[in-house]
Amino acid sequence: MKKRISLLVIMSMILTLFVPSIVSANEEETTLTIVGTSDIHGRIFPWDYALDTEDSDAGYLKVATVVKEIKSNNKNVILVDAGDTTQDNSIELFQGKDKNPIIEVMNDIGYDTWTLGNHEFNFGLDVLDKAVKTSNATVLAGNLYKEDGKRVYDAYKIVEKDGVKVAIIGMVTPNIPRWESSTPEHFKGLEFRNPVEETSKVINELKGKADVFVGVFHMGLEDEYTDFDGTRSIIEKNPELDAVVMGHAHSDIAGEKVGDTIVIEPKSYGNRVSKIDLKLKKENGKWDVVEKNSENIDTKNYKVDKELENKYNYIHETSRNDANMVIGSVTDDFIENTQVLPGIPTAQVEDTALIDFINKVQMHYSGADISSVAAFKNDMNLLKGDFKKKDVANIYKYPNTLISVKVTGKQLKDYMEWSARYYNTYKDGDVTVSFNPEIRGYNYDMFSGVDYDIDISKPEGQRIVNLKFKDQPVTDDMTFTIAVNNYRFGNMVKDGYFKEEDKVFDSSLEYADGSIRSLIVKYVTKNKEVTPQVDNNWKLIGIDLDNPLKDEVYKLVKEGKISIPTSEDKRTPNVKSLNVYELQKQGLLKSDVKQGSKEQLKKEEVKKEEVKKEEIIKEEVKKEVVVKEQSYTVKNGDVLWKIAKKFDIDWKKLAEYNNLNNPNLIYPSQVIKIPSM
Repeated sequence: MKKRISLLVIMSMILTLFVPSIVSANEEETTLTIVGTSDIHGRIFPWDYALDTEDSDAGYLKVATVVKEIKSNNKNVILVDAGDTTQDNSIELFQGKDKNPIIEVMNDIGYDTWTLGNHEFNFGLDVLDKAVKTSNATVLAGNLYKEDGKRVYDAYKIVEKDGVKVAIIGMVTPNIPRWESSTPEHFKGLEFRNPVEETSKVINELKGKADVFVGVFHMGLEDEYTDFDGTRSIIEKNPELDAVVMGHAHSDIAGEKVGDTIVIEPKSYGNRVSKIDLKLKKENGKWDVVEKNSENIDTKNYKVDKELENKYNYIHETSRNDANMVIGSVTDDFIENTQVLPGIPTAQVEDTALIDFINKVQMHYSGADISSVAAFKNDMNLLKGDFKKKDVANIYKYPNTLISVKVTGKQLKDYMEWSARYYNTYKDGDVTVSFNPEIRGYNYDMFSGVDYDIDISKPEGQRIVNLKFKDQPVTDDMTFTIAVNNYRFGNMVKDGYFKEEDKVFDSSLEYADGSIRSLIVKYVTKNKEVTPQVDNNWKLIGIDLDNPLKDEVYKLVKEGKISIPTSEDKRTPNVKSLNVYELQKQGLLKSDVKQGSKEQLKKEEVKKEEVKKEEIIKEEVKKEVVVKEQSYTVKNGDVLWKIAKKFDIDWKKLAEYNNLNNPNLIYPSQVIKIPSM
């Protein structure tokens, strides 16, 4: 009995020591999980309807599976979306429905908040309002105001999990009026305010009401046009933010911080699902975040949610049937090779039949003298065979409308110079042309209706040369009409290149569906067949890519031994030219390689008669040379004939004097002996 009593006393003491601390730990510590998506762009199924092909790491149906898995392992999950949801991938086919199916899918998955993106405004306020009204998620856009000074949508939502009050704060990029300026009714009566200041205002409103602050911003990390339209700017002024889920830039960002704020962006289309874990501890009645972790979960190997797949299969079938509707025929491939080299798109370095075709359609329907268009996809092409409706979305990615505006010769050239900034300046030794990493491909326009050259050896602002309209040099006082898409028109007006009052045509006012895509469908349907035709009205000049080592460099690229660099965010390809001198310094290219272009190799095939002539020249040089001599050290960009010209000597003699087996192959720091004559 004594032993039993002793045992009970000991157990009681143990329970007294440990049970309260266990309960206390459960009460004082918890973990919150923020799950975020962004820039889904109309993708419910993992399918690209522009190509009618599977897109294995895309769509809300895969996101749904990831979310279910996360929720099964975490009890305190908050699900947010950062916008650009209701546009692209044929979802526009359903915009007129009472319930937008992509919003219905979000409702099924169980989103807590949805921050609007700029593409939500593409279809007008009526379509947007319908989507907002049918959304179960709280719609956020805290920097968007009505004319009476009241917010249009909520600025935040407080979600309570495990006793912790989490404020989800939503802001949208303030640049929507810039991009929608050709259709001002799309933002009529709305004021887009500074998101930095508005975030500060919301945080002040929430003091004492929330324990944790999470931003869900439809803005990339860096400022886009001003000093206040990027996430970094918001965080620097509002360090109270514990975490931010970003959108808009389509970047794959995880594990990064701005100050003490963790930032994450889930790429696009549902490729990634962002996950932030916040560990909290309560001390003196106040919750503090003591640990932050984040990751982007790749959706590629996840299966679609079967229940949702069955429910929304009609979306998939309708979209595919529409995509495969035959509207005409293509007589031949428009671009033989879509890449000059792996990583260098052909359509952005030379005139192509495809760009000429789109410009032709734009000029046809607008009646403009000149037209411009960008290559929205690096692999865009039209192939011989049936011309299907899906091919239109492939060659023209966005649902832009068409506008024609009156410009002077000076305005035209200034606009063309703005576009030509896309190219990096040529340097001696370059064997490829490259693009400015700060400029997206959709901001490089190519023009029809004029002839011109782009001299990329010159600085920005001085590159458009030999500009002619109908064989006459373009002067500043000439006037033309030029066809552009509404996005470009808006930017050009904002930046002072065009004037709003000079608009003379707007397809959105002329046609029930005034999109450029619709006009292409209309054109092909009417003409029944299209044939590739390229007028070669423009070209790049100021470059000499025919270095003797060019073919060797290209060979190494094709073999995968040298890669074409891309921008840090992977959105701009080919951001640095391959330069033989730099490759030699890096050890990627041997300086003694004796390979060159076919033409150069032929020149190096010395016939017997030429050998005799060279021997005669060699003897003559020996007779003429005086013992006294000079020397010259080769610099980047030097070629032998230029060195010879500098010293007034025949380059062949100079080659013989220095025993150069291949006079085309000289390299920096090489010492060339110069005979005194």
